[in-house]
Formats: sequence, C-alpha cells, structure tokens
Amino acid sequence: MSTAPEPRVSAPVSTPTAPVGPNRILLGLNTFGDVGVFPDGHPVPHAQVLRQLLEQAELAEEVGLHAFAVGEHHRRDFAVSAPEVFLAAAAARTKHIRLGSAVTVLSSDDPIRVFQRFATVDAISNGRAEVMLGRGSFIESFPLFGLDLADYEVLFEEKLELFDKVRAQKPVHWEGRTRPALSGLSVYPPLEHHLLPTWIGVGGTPESVLRCAEYGYPIIFAIIGGQPRSFAPLANLYREAMAKYGHPMQQMATHSPGHVAATDEEAREEFFPHWLDQRNRIGAERGWGPASRGEFDAMCTPEGALYVGSPETVAAKIALLKKNLGVDRFDLKYSNGTLPHAAMMRSIELFGTEVAPRVAALLAGPSAGSPAAH
Repeated sequence: MSTAPEPRVSAPVSTPTAPVGPNRILLGLNTFGDVGVFPDGHPVPHAQVLRQLLEQAELAEEVGLHAFAVGEHHRRDFAVSAPEVFLAAAAARTKHIRLGSAVTVLSSDDPIRVFQRFATVDAISNGRAEVMLGRGSFIESFPLFGLDLADYEVLFEEKLELFDKVRAQKPVHWEGRTRPALSGLSVYPPLEHHLLPTWIGVGGTPESVLRCAEYGYPIIFAIIGGQPRSFAPLANLYREAMAKYGHPMQQMATHSPGHVAATDEEAREEFFPHWLDQRNRIGAERGWGPASRGEFDAMCTPEGALYVGSPETVAAKIALLKKNLGVDRFDLKYSNGTLPHAAMMRSIELFGTEVAPRVAALLAGPSAGSPAAH
C-alpha cells in the first residue's frame, strides 16, 4: 500500500514584514475589545462588544488601513480572550487588511497550538495573518491556566524558542524544562507561501530588544507614556543587533493610544474621561498615583505618547514619529476604557480617510521620513 508523500512547503515567496522605506509608514489599529457601558452605566455584554469589533474591523478595511489587531486578555474589562477565533471571523468578512494579535500571551499558551491557530487564520484569510508575541502586561492568565509566576521568564524564553522551531515548518527537535521534549514531529497545517509573520511586542527594555533581534523577528514598541523620541536608542539597538546576528532588517513599529475627532478640543474632551477612568483603575491595581488632566494634556502635545486630536494634529505626530524613530508602521490603540462604539467608529473613519493621506503627504519629501538618530 502506497504512502502519501509529506506535504512540501514552498520556499517563502513574499516578505510581508520587509521595511517600507524612509518616506512611508503603514497605519494599523489595535484594540483589546474594551468593554463599554450603556447610558445607564451598565456594562455592554462581552458578546455585543465582540460583534461591534467585527464592525470596526470591516470599517478599518473599508477606509484602507493596513492592519487590524486584537489583544488577548482574561479580565472583565476586555472582551477578547481568544484572538484567533475573532480573527478567523474577521478574515471571512474582509479581503485585504492584515489581521493579527496585539499581543498573544505566549508565556501562558502552547506554542504549537498558537502556530496552528494562526496558520488556520492565514489559510482562511488567504495569507493575511500575523502574530505578535509577548508576555503581556497583565498576569491573569497565569493562575487561570495553572502556571507559576515564578516561572515568568523561563516560560517565555522556552516557549519562544519552541515557537520559532515550529514556525520554520520543519520537523521539530526541542527539549526544555517547561514541557516534554519533541523529537522530529511535524506540525500542521503549514502556510502556503511564506513563514508566519511573527512580531515581538516589547515594553522598552534592551534585553527584550536583543531577544527579538536574536530571532530576526520584526519588533513593535508599546509606547503608552513619556515621549516616543526616547525610544530612539532602542530602535538603533534593534538595527545594530539585527546586523550583528546577520538577519535581514525587518519592520519596526510602535503602538500608542489615541483618538481622532474633527477638532483637537472635541477629540480631547471625548477621550479624556474614558482615559482617566481606565488609567486610574489599572493604576490602582499597580500602585500608581492618580492621573490628572495636566498629565493627559501633556501627553497630547506633539512630543507626547497620546495621539489624540484632529486629523491634522494626529498626522503631524505620526510624521514626527517617523522622523524621530524611522519606524515602518504605527498602530493606533483606538479603544480606551468605556469609549462608545460610535465614537470609535468615527475615529477609525477619520484615521483612514483623513489622517492617512495627510501622513503620506507629509512624508513625501525626499528626506521627510529619515530618523534623526542612527
């Protein structure tokens, strides 16, 4: 009896995460599926939030944005706990936009299953899937899945190593202390035309940057406070480390919260109460002091980390980001606490139809997008 041959994985024919050049930046959206409230103060059911997310993803494609990504959490205030399930639904309702996570908490998941689920999304979406791996800024998944926080570092390191071997789409040989060894097993389904685009999300430590460069993955910096220009040394470290390890340069991206409205005043007044409530609620969990309007307004200035304002203001900040860091992509975290669905839909529409063309025009000059420091 004949045996069917092993499926052959074709060599990569495209590089979805190649750098885009000095005069261009890709624009995407991130959300955690923040749970809103009804006018009477009751929370919107998680199921309704997820259905609204599909509307937001469809609108993001309609207005021509590059990517739409959802973050994994296991909390009452965020509705997305299974990014790949949502992304598969979004894949069936869109045609062009890239679909990914922001982030997948690899430390508390199975690297093989992560790959299989995203490979499935890639097939359904005809090659538009990408995964962003991270340790996450919340720890609820550890007790939920029976993991010890004392293993926080080793879990991520070993699971990233295993994921990288699985991603290569060759028989896997691996051993470590967090799970049984693998000896020559294959993982299915493979991707059709390229290796799974895999980002690593980092918060701002050199160690995380160097780990990302060691694997040759594209990097995304979560810039949620302070000044984006302060990340220039880390961006340069990534460039230098990629060269040192002999990897071709990959895209660099940043992720920051923001909101777009017709005017600066409208955007700030609409966004501020929701930002303040979420900032103080999470801050109380982490021992931070209470936030203020002054802190918020400072973060909305041209050098701040909040991209809140009119299309002109937000476009100028993104162009400045490109100049200062030389990044290839900017993802706007457009949801924030209990910001209403209608306000987010309007923000998405303006981001795609008015911010994007303004950014393109600002970067069209011969040296407009060159980073200030290399």
